This record gives sequence, C-alpha cells and structure tokens, in this order.
Amino acid sequence: MQKSFHRVHWVWLVVLCMLALGRLHADEIRPAYLQLTEVDTDVYQVLWKVPARTGNQRLSLAVEFDPQIKALSERQGGFIGDAHLQNWTVQAVGGLPGKSIAINGQRESAVEVLLRVEYLEGESVIHRLTPDAPGYEIPERLGTLGVMSTYLILGVEHILIGIDHLLFVLVLLMLVQTVRKLVWTITAFTLAHSITLSLAALDVIHIPVPPVEACIALSIVFVATEIIRSQQGQPGLAQRRPWLVAFTFGLLHGLGFAAALGEIGLPQTAVPAALLFFNIGVELGQLLFVAAILITLFLFRRSKLPVPAVARQIPVYLIGSVAAFWTIERTVSFWS
Repeated sequence: MQKSFHRVHWVWLVVLCMLALGRLHADEIRPAYLQLTEVDTDVYQVLWKVPARTGNQRLSLAVEFDPQIKALSERQGGFIGDAHLQNWTVQAVGGLPGKSIAINGQRESAVEVLLRVEYLEGESVIHRLTPDAPGYEIPERLGTLGVMSTYLILGVEHILIGIDHLLFVLVLLMLVQTVRKLVWTITAFTLAHSITLSLAALDVIHIPVPPVEACIALSIVFVATEIIRSQQGQPGLAQRRPWLVAFTFGLLHGLGFAAALGEIGLPQTAVPAALLFFNIGVELGQLLFVAAILITLFLFRRSKLPVPAVARQIPVYLIGSVAAFWTIERTVSFWS
C-alpha cells in the first residue's frame, strides 16, 4: 500500500501543476461584487464593484434589474485601487423577493459575480452568479436551513477553486508515507484552519490579508522543499512530523479562508450557523479532493503502469516553482 501510495503522486502533481500554471495570474480576474442593503422599507443602497483592468479600464459588466426595481438616485463612484465602484439607491415596490437580477456581459468576460442582499432585520441572501447562469430571482427570505445550505455550498466552492489550498493539501499527501500518517496530517490541518477561520470570522483576531496570502504560498514552497530533501535521503522535520507542519501552516490557511468569508459576510441573525456550515463546506470540499486522489490511486494500482523515477521529481520542482512565483508576486503586491 505504501509503495503504491507514492507511485500515484506524480500523476496528480502533474495535473495540479498544469492547473496552477494556467492560473498564475488568477487573481487578476477577481469576482465582481453586487450588494443591496435595505436602508428603509423597500429602499436599497446598491454597491457595484467591478474588477479593473490595466489603467482606467474596467470589465464590461452591467447590472440589469427587474423592471419593478426603480433607481432613486444617480450612480456615483470611480476607480478605487484595483476595482471600479459605484453606489446608488433603488426602490423595489413590494420588496426584493420574486424580483430578478441579471448581469450583462458576464458570459463574455467569464467572471463570476457574488450577490449579497442585506435586510433591515439582519437577514441576508448570498448567491454566486456564474457565466453559465448570469440571472437570478431573489427568493423568499432564508430561514436557518436556507442559511446552512447556502454557506455549506459556498464553503465547498471556495476550497475547490482555491488552487493554492489544494496544492498544499496535495504536497502534504505526497509527503506522508502511510495511511495512518495521512489521517493524522489531514486531521491536524483541518483542526488548525478551523480554529483561525472561526477566530478571524468572529473578529477575535485581525491579520492583514496580503501577508497571509504570501505565507500560504510560502507554505507550499516549504513542503515541496522538504519533499526534495527527503528524495535526496535527507528527511527533515516535515517528513518526520507532517502533522506538526500541517497544523502550523493550517493556521495560516484558516486566515485565508476567513478572508474569503469576510468578503461574503455573515448574516447577523444566524452567525453561528453560517460560520459552522461554511467550515463544514470547506472540510467536505477538502475530503472530496482527497477522495479523488485515493480513488485515482486505486485505479492506478490496478493498471500497474510503470513510473519512471524522474517522473516523481519533476512535478515537485514545478509545484515549488509555481508557489515560489506566488510568494514573490504576493510579496511585491504589498507595495503596489
């Protein structure tokens, strides 16, 4: 089992490295953000944030409201940092439930839009508009079950599109030598990022996002380096105690998850449920990823394909190089 477990690593590393190389500049195509905040009965303040391109250009996206939603003020705003922001006020006679919202230009730009609706009572609706489904009819206000399901899905989506988090889990899987160590390592990582995710989401701790993102990339570099050392017959701390490394860096990854959750926000009327199920969603997504690797391992073992020794080394260098690039890129962004 142990030998076969290692034989499949190079396959997954090649696949994930190719995905990572294709998303080196993924941060340049950030999701757009549309927020409607109820400020009076049936009156909403609109915040429309669109990612900017180089110079004073923005993605060609436009909000199209239901005909029953009327503008009460002119749009105001401009470029702020790496985004174009607009604010205005609208009125939805009879409330927003049942009204439609669509994003023009979303199919062409291939950018997702995060929609958030905040009601006076503290309830909220969260939905992700995708290029394949750029329209949305606002549902009746969510109860506790609705909040749970919404944040559960958001948690799963976040981990599965977070290529840096997946790469870290992948190098951890490559590092461990037995199934027993794998269980302890994944458990330590889960426990650690659950702690910091909860603390940061509840505003108990405050750490700037850019340094956290740089350190997350650096964590991948560190583990990749440890794998190379182990292959050269010089096992380090990560090889001997992978659970300790997973727990330590898991604290950083939890802060990264919290930053994503901070952009979405937590409904004031169901903070514990939303936080809990977002975290469960992250864990489910992580387990799906690990399960996919183990299933591939099972199929690979049955195929009995030969694995050249060099095939086990090249992916590690590729993944380490990608992570090193991210580290430099994210560090430089401190001053940009």
